[in-house]
Amino acid sequence: MANDGLSAGAAARRLGVAVTTLRTWHQRYGLGPSRHEPGHHRRYTVEDMVRLQVMQRLTAQGVAPAEAAAWARRSPGPEPDATTATDAAPASDSPAPASGASAPPSGSASGSSARASGSLAPGDSADPALRAAAAAARESILALVESGAMIADVGLGDGRAGGGQTIALGPRVDPAARGLARAAMRLDGPSMRYILESAVTHRGVISAWTNVMMPVLIGIGERYEATKRFVEVEHLLSRAITEALSIVPRPPRELAPRVLLAAADEEQHTLPLEALAAALAENGVPSRLLGARVPSRALVDAVDRTGPAVVVLWSQLPGTGNVAQLGCLMALPHPPLVIAAAGPGWPLADLPPTVTPLSGLAEAVRVVSSAIA
Repeated sequence: MANDGLSAGAAARRLGVAVTTLRTWHQRYGLGPSRHEPGHHRRYTVEDMVRLQVMQRLTAQGVAPAEAAAWARRSPGPEPDATTATDAAPASDSPAPASGASAPPSGSASGSSARASGSLAPGDSADPALRAAAAAARESILALVESGAMIADVGLGDGRAGGGQTIALGPRVDPAARGLARAAMRLDGPSMRYILESAVTHRGVISAWTNVMMPVLIGIGERYEATKRFVEVEHLLSRAITEALSIVPRPPRELAPRVLLAAADEEQHTLPLEALAAALAENGVPSRLLGARVPSRALVDAVDRTGPAVVVLWSQLPGTGNVAQLGCLMALPHPPLVIAAAGPGWPLADLPPTVTPLSGLAEAVRVVSSAIA
């Protein structure tokens, strides 16, 4: 960044947001440019950019903008002492100033005074997870600044793609899912991976899948059904989920996989199987994942060669849930101990009694793990 700071347009490009977003953050939350020379527009300094990126990182995780801004205004200044950190009053979500008015920059005298009084710092009621997220965002971004590597890929992507394009998730959805939905609609791959990998690492695969990934996937699916748009959002999100699930360490190669996972013939959806493979790995159970559109003959050949104890066949759509595929496995001279039908595409009433229906990821992990114990 040049020594004289960045213009609003340059700062917006660096962060990957619209200039109007910067204006909103300036007017409503006091996160504006602090460098000013008479006769020139204000410029964003390195410290200003750090604050803005903390704001981005926290809102990506579903933190309310007012609270995220309160944390951002504390960066990258000196760490508060114990009294300030514990006795500060909660941040207020005050309305935006009148049009044309701007909140004092955090580096100004009035901003320092407010910070000293505690009005800009979240109080004791702040979620410990929020405190940790803010600290992590602050430290990682400061490290980038100090190394001269102020990169834009930790931001929220191009805010101009938002424009009323939202995903309805419901009032009680996990905050991380809200952050993921925002990043997805802005086609911001780095933020999606950050949120997803954090969820997988700190919550585990089952919780991350159930509470963070699935609500957003369902929401995007519903938006597509209503508008026939946003295929690009679903594709990028799916890729980010695949990458996040791949960070789960796999069992040692010495353990021979006794579980075979496959999508039914003509079935192209595989994310649920990828989640199952990762959740099993998390529990020390190796598996083979054949992927999408596995013909019956190929499935039978794979079972014949590897002799798995468990086969899970996934069907997402009714058109791919052909019970005859399961019959091919049952007709083998030495069929698997457990043949499981997973996914909403299977006609439950028509499943043979020897086929185990699976209704969710947690149940699938429990059934599969028990079968090979």
